[in-house]
Formats: sequence, C-alpha cells, structure tokens
Amino acid sequence: MTFEELEIIDPILRAIKEVGYTQPTPIQEKSIPSLLQRKDLLGCAQTGTGKTAAFAIPILQHIYNDKNLNGGFRNIKSLIVTPTRELAIQIEESFTKYGKYTGIKNTVIFGGVKQGGQTQTLRKGVDVLIATPGRLLDLMSQGFVSLRNVEYFVLDEADRMLDMGFIHDIRKIIAKLTIKRQSLFFSATMPLDIIQLSHKILGGKPEKVTVQPEQTTAEKVEQAVYFVNKRNKPKLLTHLLKTVEYESVLVFSRTKYGADKIVKFLKKVNIVAEAIHGNKSQGARQRALTNFKSGETKILVATDIAARGIDIKELSLVINFDLPNISETYIHRIGRTGRAGFSGIALSFCDVEERAYLRDIQKLINQRITVIEDHPFIEDADEVPKKKPAQQRGQRQQQQQPRSRHGERDRDSNNKRRRKYYRQGASKPDRSR
Repeated sequence: MTFEELEIIDPILRAIKEVGYTQPTPIQEKSIPSLLQRKDLLGCAQTGTGKTAAFAIPILQHIYNDKNLNGGFRNIKSLIVTPTRELAIQIEESFTKYGKYTGIKNTVIFGGVKQGGQTQTLRKGVDVLIATPGRLLDLMSQGFVSLRNVEYFVLDEADRMLDMGFIHDIRKIIAKLTIKRQSLFFSATMPLDIIQLSHKILGGKPEKVTVQPEQTTAEKVEQAVYFVNKRNKPKLLTHLLKTVEYESVLVFSRTKYGADKIVKFLKKVNIVAEAIHGNKSQGARQRALTNFKSGETKILVATDIAARGIDIKELSLVINFDLPNISETYIHRIGRTGRAGFSGIALSFCDVEERAYLRDIQKLINQRITVIEDHPFIEDADEVPKKKPAQQRGQRQQQQQPRSRHGERDRDSNNKRRRKYYRQGASKPDRSR
C-alpha cells in the first residue's frame, strides 16, 4: 500500500516524500483510514513504530480541509500531550515537516525553560499545540492557553505518563476539553490502569490498533548479559567500548547521579560521552541529544525517562549499565535499537543484587538471555559477601549478652527510682518553689 492509496492530500504527500517516506508502516496503514473518518483510536505501539506520523498526518489533513487558516486569530484545534520534553520536541518537528506545505502553524511548550518565548508564540495563535502536562496546566492557569476549540486530542506514551505521576494532571486537562472531539490514545503497554484511563478519554467504541507486541522486540534484538560485581561495572563498560565495534551507544543508568558518574569515569579513560536526564537544563539536554543524533557524540548515557525522546533509526548498541527493577522498562530500553528493519544489540550488566530483576525480565520476554562468561571482570564468587558460620555467630552473641543484660539492669533500676520518686509527689513541692 502507498500513501496515495490512503487518500492523503497533495500538500502532505509532497512533504512526506521529501522526508523520504515511500510506504506507510503497519500502524500508519491501520490507523490513518479510521482517523480520516474522525473515529477515536486506542493504539498499543512502542516509540519507533511510526505512530507520530500515524496521528499527525490525519490531524493536519483535517485542519487543512477545514479551510479556516486564513485571516483572524488561530485557536488551538489540536492538542498533543506527551510526558517528556524530548518527545514533545520530536513530535513538534514531525508536525513541522509533514505540514510544510499546508500553512498550518504549530508550537511546543514544556517546562525547564523560561516561558516568555512560548507565550509570545501562543499570543500570535497556533493550530496545533504539543505540550508536556505541567507546563500546559501552568499556562492554562495564567490564561495563555484555552482548550475550548480543541477538536483533535492525542495522549501519547500514556503508560509513561502514569509512571511519572501525571495521572492527576491528565484528568485536569481532560476536564477542560470539549465533549465533541476526536481522541487518540497511545501506550506501549496496556495494563488495567491504562485501560481504565482510556475509557475516560475515548468514546464508547474506539478503533483498536496493536502493532509490534513487546515480545517481538525481544526476539529481533540480539541480547546478552554479563555477571559482574557492582564496583567493576565501570571497568567492564570501558573494556566493551574499547573492544566492540559500534556506530552509536546508548547506556542506561537507573539514576541521574549514576548517569553523571558514568560520564565522569569514561572521561578519565579518554572516552567522550554525554549524559541526559531530568536534572540537566533543557539547553544541555537538547545539545546532548542533537550531538548524539548527528554522530558528533557516539556515547549517550541516559535515564529511562529522558530516553523516551530518543529516536535513532540506526542505533547499533544499547548497554544496560543497571538492570531496571521494572521488567517492562527493559523492553522499552532494548527497543531503542533494532528499529525499522535494522539489527540491534542489547548488552546488560548484572550484579548479585540484580539477579532477581534478571529472572523477572526473562520471565516477561519468555526467553533466556545469553550469558557471556568470557570477560576480564567475571563476577568472582569470593567477592560476594558471605554469612559468618553459625558457630562464630553464636560465640559472638554469647560474648555480648552479659554486657547487654547489665545495661538493661541499669536502665531498669534508674526507671524504678524515677517512678518511685514521682509517686511520692516529690515533684510537686519542687514546682511550687
């Protein structure tokens, strides 16, 4: 099937051809016809499946066909809400590219930067607004954003929204939308709480589209795990980066502090890397992401939340420096590689405390991950803390018991003297004097 067969209008067809799109992806092929009929949609798809174009193209076509683009103030006709700044910027860039010849105006708002530039653009009027929840509610409360005229609403990465604690913000936003609208709901996973949220956003009978279930990602990405002590993880990372061939590497850290620590360690051994996480300024995050996408920086160290906005088609290697404690997060991580038909490799470091995480991950993906035993930092059983023999523990307890009983006797005696003193009413004369 081609985009022409999907009945896309000429101005948008011209733009997507310039981008290099020739055939729609499965989610685009399944979603666009329904969305052009103004039906609500519930989509289960991961980042990288082409879902941004799947909802952006129909929205642009609807707004263009409304023929209200010339003259007068432009009210917000479409709202796209997404969890992270990076993902919001990426979606805004897509709308700009696909709508290049339509005359449709869009903008993006997010926190972490001054609002002056964003409010100035909003005052001029826009057709499409892409936003993160916090900044959207903030500008709504200040009167810069009105949702009265929104006809097309998209909630993207809904599962990550809930993980980041945005559920109350989402409910506030939904309450401000008009009932008569087309709603689109996308999530990489569909647990019960996500399904319940979708019921509040979508109409009674939305179209349902599922593309690339999580297990297929695990099947197409080559995976391996290294058992290594926590203190040797930086050394193993250095060893791999100096011996494995790669075009670009995304390293996952469980914490922001850990991401910075990894970059500092690599710098000491003359390996250039940059970190991206929530504590970085928006300018620093955007520079690091731009450098990584352009190839100027080969190694990017990221936390899970920040990585949601990273879309590199030919990312060759993902390294889990820390295994995630939520199994589904592992799927999202390795899904950064092996996209659009390209092969991908995901390597994970597992210390003794992460063995339970590894078992949960293997249970979720229904396969055992290959263990690499031939590496210079193989976990040494002698380095794992061992419990003391029962006999030694018993002797130690016996030695401490007399001192413990003596201390307890002293405390009991003191307490008895205090109670006797107060029962005799000694404190009353003292207070009266």
